[in-house]
Amino acid sequence: MWFAAIVNTVRRTIGTAAILALVAFCAACSDAGSVVSGAPALGALTGRVAAGPPVPSSGCSAPPGAAVSDQRHDVELDGADRWYLLTTPPPSTPDPTVPGAATDATLPSVARPLVVDFHGLAEGAAIHATTSGFGTVGQHDGFVVAFPDGTGNPVQWDTSSQSGANPDLQFVTAMLDQLESTQCIDTSRVYASGFSDGSFMVSLLACTMSDRFAAIGAVSGLQLPVPCPATRHVPIVAFHGTADPILYFNGGIGTDTLNRALGRGGPAPADSTTTTTRPTDLHGPGYPATVQAWAVKDGCSPRSSDSRIASRVVLRTYRCPARTGVEFYIILGGGHSWPGSTFSQAISSITGYTTFEIDATTAMWAFFRQFRL
Repeated sequence: MWFAAIVNTVRRTIGTAAILALVAFCAACSDAGSVVSGAPALGALTGRVAAGPPVPSSGCSAPPGAAVSDQRHDVELDGADRWYLLTTPPPSTPDPTVPGAATDATLPSVARPLVVDFHGLAEGAAIHATTSGFGTVGQHDGFVVAFPDGTGNPVQWDTSSQSGANPDLQFVTAMLDQLESTQCIDTSRVYASGFSDGSFMVSLLACTMSDRFAAIGAVSGLQLPVPCPATRHVPIVAFHGTADPILYFNGGIGTDTLNRALGRGGPAPADSTTTTTRPTDLHGPGYPATVQAWAVKDGCSPRSSDSRIASRVVLRTYRCPARTGVEFYIILGGGHSWPGSTFSQAISSITGYTTFEIDATTAMWAFFRQFRL
Protein backbone atom coordinates (compact mmCIF):
# COMPACT_ATOMS: atom_id res chain seq x y z
CA MET A 1 0.00 0.00 0.00
CA TRP A 2 1.17 3.55 -0.80
CA PHE A 3 0.92 4.67 2.83
CA ALA A 4 2.98 1.75 4.10
CA ALA A 5 5.54 2.36 1.35
CA ILE A 6 6.33 5.79 2.81
CA VAL A 7 6.83 4.34 6.29
CA ASN A 8 9.11 1.59 4.99
CA THR A 9 11.11 4.01 2.83
CA VAL A 10 11.75 6.37 5.71
CA ARG A 11 12.55 3.58 8.14
CA ARG A 12 15.20 2.26 5.74
CA THR A 13 16.59 5.73 5.07
CA ILE A 14 16.83 7.44 8.46
CA GLY A 15 15.83 4.78 10.95
CA THR A 16 12.54 6.22 12.22
CA ALA A 17 8.89 5.69 11.32
CA ALA A 18 7.16 8.55 9.55
CA ILE A 19 4.21 9.36 7.37
CA LEU A 20 3.79 11.95 4.68
CA ALA A 21 2.33 15.29 5.69
CA LEU A 22 -0.77 15.95 3.58
CA VAL A 23 -4.29 17.57 3.44
CA ALA A 24 -5.81 20.33 1.36
CA PHE A 25 -7.71 23.29 0.18
CA CYS A 26 -6.83 26.70 -1.31
CA ALA A 27 -8.35 29.93 -2.60
CA ALA A 28 -8.76 31.96 -5.80
CA CYS A 29 -7.88 35.15 -7.71
CA SER A 30 -4.55 36.24 -9.28
CA ASP A 31 -2.47 38.85 -11.12
CA ALA A 32 0.46 39.05 -13.49
CA GLY A 33 4.16 39.78 -13.12
CA SER A 34 7.45 39.36 -14.91
CA VAL A 35 10.40 37.02 -14.35
CA VAL A 36 13.88 38.49 -14.13
CA SER A 37 17.17 37.14 -12.87
CA GLY A 38 19.80 38.03 -10.32
CA ALA A 39 17.84 38.33 -7.06
CA PRO A 40 19.41 37.47 -3.68
CA ALA A 41 18.82 33.85 -2.74
CA LEU A 42 17.04 34.49 0.57
CA GLY A 43 14.56 37.18 -0.33
CA ALA A 44 14.35 40.85 -1.03
CA LEU A 45 14.90 42.02 2.57
CA THR A 46 17.35 39.40 3.84
CA GLY A 47 19.85 41.85 5.32
CA ARG A 48 17.35 43.78 7.42
CA VAL A 49 16.68 43.17 11.10
CA ALA A 50 13.66 44.59 12.87
CA ALA A 51 14.70 47.42 15.15
CA GLY A 52 13.33 47.90 18.63
CA PRO A 53 13.89 46.86 22.23
CA PRO A 54 12.98 43.33 23.33
CA VAL A 55 9.79 42.70 25.29
CA PRO A 56 10.96 40.14 27.87
CA SER A 57 8.56 37.47 29.07
CA SER A 58 8.09 36.62 32.74
CA GLY A 59 10.48 33.69 32.30
CA CYS A 60 13.38 36.14 31.96
CA SER A 61 13.42 36.55 35.75
CA ALA A 62 15.01 33.12 36.11
CA PRO A 63 18.72 32.45 35.45
CA PRO A 64 19.52 31.04 32.01
CA GLY A 65 19.38 27.27 31.69
CA ALA A 66 21.40 24.81 29.65
CA ALA A 67 20.56 24.09 26.03
CA VAL A 68 18.04 21.33 25.36
CA SER A 69 17.13 19.46 22.16
CA ASP A 70 13.67 18.04 21.42
CA GLN A 71 12.78 17.97 25.11
CA ARG A 72 9.16 16.98 25.71
CA HIS A 73 6.96 19.36 27.71
CA ASP A 74 3.37 18.58 28.66
CA VAL A 75 0.49 21.04 28.68
CA GLU A 76 -2.63 20.32 30.72
CA LEU A 77 -5.72 21.47 28.85
CA ASP A 78 -9.20 20.49 30.04
CA GLY A 79 -8.03 17.01 30.94
CA ALA A 80 -6.36 16.40 27.58
CA ASP A 81 -2.71 15.40 27.42
CA ARG A 82 -1.06 17.86 25.03
CA TRP A 83 2.65 18.31 24.49
CA TYR A 84 5.40 19.92 22.45
CA LEU A 85 9.11 19.41 21.90
CA LEU A 86 11.43 22.21 22.99
CA THR A 87 14.86 23.11 21.64
CA THR A 88 16.85 25.98 23.13
CA PRO A 89 20.28 27.44 22.31
CA PRO A 90 23.25 27.46 24.71
CA PRO A 91 23.11 30.51 27.00
CA SER A 92 26.35 31.82 25.49
CA THR A 93 24.95 31.92 21.93
CA PRO A 94 24.68 35.55 20.73
CA ASP A 95 21.37 36.82 19.43
CA PRO A 96 22.10 37.60 15.75
CA THR A 97 19.06 39.86 15.51
CA VAL A 98 20.77 42.32 17.88
CA PRO A 99 23.93 43.71 16.18
CA GLY A 100 26.95 43.37 18.42
CA ALA A 101 25.05 41.41 21.06
CA ALA A 102 26.83 38.80 23.12
CA THR A 103 25.75 36.73 26.08
CA ASP A 104 27.42 34.79 28.82
CA ALA A 105 26.15 32.07 31.12
CA THR A 106 26.95 34.26 34.13
CA LEU A 107 24.79 37.16 32.86
CA PRO A 108 21.01 37.55 33.22
CA SER A 109 18.83 35.71 30.74
CA VAL A 110 18.56 37.18 27.26
CA ALA A 111 15.09 37.55 25.74
CA ARG A 112 15.21 35.38 22.64
CA PRO A 113 12.97 34.97 19.59
CA LEU A 114 10.66 31.95 19.47
CA VAL A 115 9.66 29.92 16.41
CA VAL A 116 6.67 27.55 16.78
CA ASP A 117 6.90 24.94 14.01
CA PHE A 118 3.73 22.95 13.15
CA HIS A 119 3.81 19.46 11.62
CA GLY A 120 1.77 18.16 8.72
CA LEU A 121 -1.08 15.64 8.78
CA ALA A 122 0.02 12.28 10.22
CA GLU A 123 3.57 13.57 10.58
CA GLY A 124 3.75 14.48 14.29
CA ALA A 125 6.12 16.76 16.15
CA ALA A 126 9.11 14.40 16.32
CA ILE A 127 9.12 13.66 12.61
CA HIS A 128 8.58 17.29 11.67
CA ALA A 129 11.52 18.36 13.83
CA THR A 130 13.61 16.16 11.53
CA THR A 131 11.88 17.46 8.40
CA SER A 132 12.46 21.17 8.97
CA GLY A 133 15.63 21.12 11.08
CA PHE A 134 14.52 24.34 12.77
CA GLY A 135 16.03 23.20 16.08
CA THR A 136 19.53 23.07 14.62
CA VAL A 137 19.19 26.56 13.15
CA GLY A 138 17.80 27.87 16.43
CA GLN A 139 20.69 26.51 18.48
CA HIS A 140 23.18 28.06 16.06
CA ASP A 141 21.45 31.43 15.69
CA GLY A 142 20.22 31.89 19.25
CA PHE A 143 16.45 31.41 19.17
CA VAL A 144 14.03 29.02 20.86
CA VAL A 145 12.01 26.47 18.85
CA ALA A 146 8.85 24.61 19.88
CA PHE A 147 7.37 21.71 17.90
CA PRO A 148 3.75 21.21 19.05
CA ASP A 149 1.93 17.92 18.52
CA GLY A 150 -1.66 17.70 17.26
CA THR A 151 -4.35 15.17 18.12
CA GLY A 152 -6.29 12.36 16.50
CA ASN A 153 -5.45 9.37 14.33
CA PRO A 154 -3.86 10.38 12.06
CA VAL A 155 -2.45 13.24 14.12
CA GLN A 156 -3.65 16.57 12.75
CA TRP A 157 -4.73 20.16 13.47
CA ASP A 158 -8.27 21.48 13.88
CA THR A 159 -8.53 24.37 11.42
CA SER A 160 -12.28 24.11 10.98
CA SER A 161 -13.21 26.67 13.62
CA GLN A 162 -12.02 30.10 14.72
CA SER A 163 -14.03 30.04 17.93
CA GLY A 164 -12.56 30.07 21.40
CA ALA A 165 -13.78 26.49 21.76
CA ASN A 166 -11.30 25.25 19.13
CA PRO A 167 -9.06 22.90 21.20
CA ASP A 168 -5.99 23.57 19.09
CA LEU A 169 -6.30 27.34 19.42
CA GLN A 170 -6.65 26.80 23.17
CA PHE A 171 -3.56 24.56 23.10
CA VAL A 172 -1.46 27.12 21.22
CA THR A 173 -2.47 29.82 23.69
CA ALA A 174 -1.62 27.63 26.68
CA MET A 175 1.66 26.53 25.12
CA LEU A 176 2.73 30.14 24.47
CA ASP A 177 1.80 31.10 28.02
CA GLN A 178 3.85 28.21 29.38
CA LEU A 179 6.85 28.95 27.16
CA GLU A 180 6.83 32.62 28.06
CA SER A 181 6.65 31.85 31.78
CA THR A 182 9.40 29.20 31.78
CA GLN A 183 11.75 30.50 29.06
CA CYS A 184 13.18 33.95 28.45
CA ILE A 185 11.25 34.91 25.31
CA ASP A 186 11.09 38.23 23.49
CA THR A 187 7.32 38.35 23.08
CA SER A 188 7.65 40.83 20.22
CA ARG A 189 9.53 38.21 18.18
CA VAL A 190 7.33 35.10 18.20
CA TYR A 191 6.85 33.41 14.80
CA ALA A 192 4.90 30.44 13.41
CA SER A 193 5.92 28.06 10.62
CA GLY A 194 4.22 24.99 9.24
CA PHE A 195 4.12 22.31 6.58
CA SER A 196 0.95 21.17 4.72
CA ASP A 197 -1.72 20.74 7.43
CA GLY A 198 0.65 22.75 9.63
CA SER A 199 0.51 25.51 7.03
CA PHE A 200 -3.27 25.48 7.36
CA MET A 201 -2.77 25.92 11.10
CA VAL A 202 -0.36 28.85 10.89
CA SER A 203 -2.69 30.48 8.35
CA LEU A 204 -5.46 30.26 10.95
CA LEU A 205 -3.14 31.70 13.61
CA ALA A 206 -2.33 34.65 11.36
CA CYS A 207 -6.03 35.50 11.41
CA THR A 208 -6.90 34.65 15.03
CA MET A 209 -3.66 35.35 16.94
CA SER A 210 -2.04 38.18 14.99
CA ASP A 211 -1.44 39.91 18.32
CA ARG A 212 0.99 37.13 19.37
CA PHE A 213 2.73 36.04 16.16
CA ALA A 214 4.88 38.63 14.42
CA ALA A 215 5.08 36.70 11.10
CA ILE A 216 4.27 33.29 9.64
CA GLY A 217 5.88 30.91 7.15
CA ALA A 218 3.94 28.26 5.21
CA VAL A 219 5.37 25.39 3.15
CA SER A 220 2.92 23.58 0.83
CA GLY A 221 -0.38 24.89 2.10
CA LEU A 222 -0.84 28.62 2.74
CA GLN A 223 -4.52 29.51 3.24
CA LEU A 224 -6.54 32.69 3.71
CA PRO A 225 -9.36 31.69 6.06
CA VAL A 226 -12.71 33.44 5.71
CA PRO A 227 -13.38 35.37 7.80
CA CYS A 228 -9.90 36.51 8.80
CA PRO A 229 -10.16 38.83 11.82
CA ALA A 230 -6.46 39.73 11.99
CA THR A 231 -5.90 42.94 13.97
CA ARG A 232 -2.72 43.90 12.10
CA HIS A 233 -0.92 43.28 8.82
CA VAL A 234 0.80 39.90 9.16
CA PRO A 235 4.04 39.33 7.20
CA ILE A 236 3.84 36.11 5.18
CA VAL A 237 6.45 33.94 3.46
CA ALA A 238 5.19 30.93 1.49
CA PHE A 239 6.71 28.06 -0.50
CA HIS A 240 4.98 25.76 -3.00
CA GLY A 241 6.02 23.38 -5.77
CA THR A 242 4.39 23.56 -9.18
CA ALA A 243 4.30 19.73 -9.38
CA ASP A 244 2.95 19.09 -5.86
CA PRO A 245 1.03 15.79 -6.24
CA ILE A 246 -1.06 16.37 -3.10
CA LEU A 247 -1.96 20.07 -2.99
CA TYR A 248 -2.04 21.15 -6.62
CA PHE A 249 -0.30 24.43 -7.32
CA ASN A 250 -3.30 25.85 -9.18
CA GLY A 251 -5.93 24.45 -6.85
CA GLY A 252 -7.50 21.13 -5.98
CA ILE A 253 -6.05 18.03 -4.39
CA GLY A 254 -4.73 14.62 -5.36
CA THR A 255 -7.88 12.89 -4.13
CA ASP A 256 -6.84 9.30 -4.82
CA THR A 257 -3.40 9.80 -3.35
CA LEU A 258 -4.76 11.45 -0.24
CA ASN A 259 -7.37 8.76 0.38
CA ARG A 260 -4.85 5.95 -0.16
CA ALA A 261 -2.42 7.66 2.20
CA LEU A 262 -5.08 7.82 4.89
CA GLY A 263 -6.32 4.30 4.18
CA ARG A 264 -9.86 5.33 3.36
CA GLY A 265 -12.22 5.43 0.42
CA GLY A 266 -14.68 8.04 -0.71
CA PRO A 267 -14.18 11.65 -1.68
CA ALA A 268 -11.56 13.95 -0.22
CA PRO A 269 -12.58 16.57 2.36
CA ALA A 270 -14.61 19.42 0.89
CA ASP A 271 -12.85 22.72 0.32
CA SER A 272 -13.35 26.07 -1.37
CA THR A 273 -11.32 25.16 -4.45
CA THR A 274 -13.05 24.41 -7.75
CA THR A 275 -9.98 23.55 -9.81
CA THR A 276 -9.40 19.80 -9.94
CA THR A 277 -6.68 19.57 -12.57
CA ARG A 278 -3.03 20.47 -12.36
CA PRO A 279 -2.18 23.14 -14.91
CA THR A 280 0.93 25.14 -14.20
CA ASP A 281 -0.01 28.80 -14.33
CA LEU A 282 2.37 30.85 -12.21
CA HIS A 283 -0.24 33.62 -11.99
CA GLY A 284 -3.35 31.46 -11.93
CA PRO A 285 -5.81 30.28 -9.30
CA GLY A 286 -4.91 28.25 -6.26
CA TYR A 287 -1.78 29.08 -4.30
CA PRO A 288 -0.61 32.02 -6.46
CA ALA A 289 -4.03 33.58 -5.89
CA THR A 290 -3.94 32.85 -2.16
CA VAL A 291 -0.58 34.59 -1.76
CA GLN A 292 -1.85 37.57 -3.74
CA ALA A 293 -4.99 37.73 -1.61
CA TRP A 294 -2.83 37.88 1.52
CA ALA A 295 -0.76 40.66 -0.08
CA VAL A 296 -3.90 42.69 -0.71
CA LYS A 297 -5.13 42.04 2.83
CA ASP A 298 -1.75 43.21 4.14
CA GLY A 299 -2.11 46.49 2.27
CA CYS A 300 0.42 45.56 -0.43
CA SER A 301 0.15 46.26 -4.14
CA PRO A 302 -1.74 43.45 -5.94
CA ARG A 303 0.97 43.44 -8.61
CA SER A 304 3.96 41.20 -8.01
CA SER A 305 7.59 41.18 -9.09
CA ASP A 306 9.19 37.82 -9.92
CA SER A 307 12.90 37.03 -9.77
CA ARG A 308 14.52 33.81 -10.99
CA ILE A 309 16.86 33.27 -8.06
CA ALA A 310 17.95 29.75 -9.06
CA SER A 311 17.43 27.44 -12.02
CA ARG A 312 14.22 26.03 -10.52
CA VAL A 313 13.18 28.72 -8.03
CA VAL A 314 11.19 31.91 -8.63
CA LEU A 315 10.85 34.44 -5.81
CA ARG A 316 7.68 36.53 -5.97
CA THR A 317 7.53 39.73 -3.91
CA TYR A 318 5.01 42.53 -3.42
CA ARG A 319 5.44 46.22 -2.68
CA CYS A 320 4.13 46.44 0.90
CA PRO A 321 3.74 49.02 3.66
CA ALA A 322 6.46 49.42 6.28
CA ARG A 323 6.69 46.65 8.87
CA THR A 324 5.08 44.03 6.69
CA GLY A 325 6.00 41.91 3.67
CA VAL A 326 4.76 39.07 1.48
CA GLU A 327 7.12 36.68 -0.32
CA PHE A 328 6.37 33.54 -2.33
CA TYR A 329 9.00 30.97 -3.30
CA ILE A 330 7.77 29.02 -6.33
CA ILE A 331 9.68 25.77 -6.87
CA LEU A 332 9.44 24.83 -10.54
CA GLY A 333 8.74 21.10 -10.69
CA GLY A 334 8.76 20.93 -6.90
CA GLY A 335 6.70 18.35 -5.03
CA HIS A 336 4.95 18.15 -1.67
CA SER A 337 8.18 18.72 0.20
CA TRP A 338 10.18 21.03 2.46
CA PRO A 339 12.90 22.71 0.35
CA GLY A 340 16.37 21.82 1.57
CA SER A 341 15.20 18.86 3.69
CA THR A 342 17.03 15.56 3.36
CA PHE A 343 14.04 13.94 5.07
CA SER A 344 11.74 15.16 2.29
CA GLN A 345 14.24 13.94 -0.26
CA ALA A 346 14.18 10.46 1.31
CA ILE A 347 10.54 10.01 0.28
CA SER A 348 10.71 11.99 -2.97
CA SER A 349 9.76 8.94 -5.04
CA ILE A 350 6.29 9.39 -3.59
CA THR A 351 6.04 13.07 -2.68
CA GLY A 352 7.92 14.54 -5.63
CA TYR A 353 11.04 16.58 -6.18
CA THR A 354 12.79 18.30 -3.24
CA THR A 355 14.93 21.26 -4.21
CA PHE A 356 18.22 22.06 -2.53
CA GLU A 357 18.70 25.32 -4.40
CA ILE A 358 17.07 27.01 -1.41
CA ASP A 359 16.52 25.97 2.19
CA ALA A 360 13.05 26.83 3.49
CA THR A 361 14.19 26.88 7.12
CA THR A 362 16.99 29.41 6.71
CA ALA A 363 14.92 31.43 4.23
CA MET A 364 12.06 31.61 6.75
CA TRP A 365 14.36 32.68 9.55
CA ALA A 366 15.89 35.38 7.34
CA PHE A 367 12.35 36.61 6.63
CA PHE A 368 11.14 36.37 10.24
CA ARG A 369 13.99 38.38 11.74
CA GLN A 370 12.88 41.45 9.79
CA PHE A 371 9.65 41.74 11.80
CA ARG A 372 8.52 42.22 15.36
CA LEU A 373 5.21 43.10 17.00
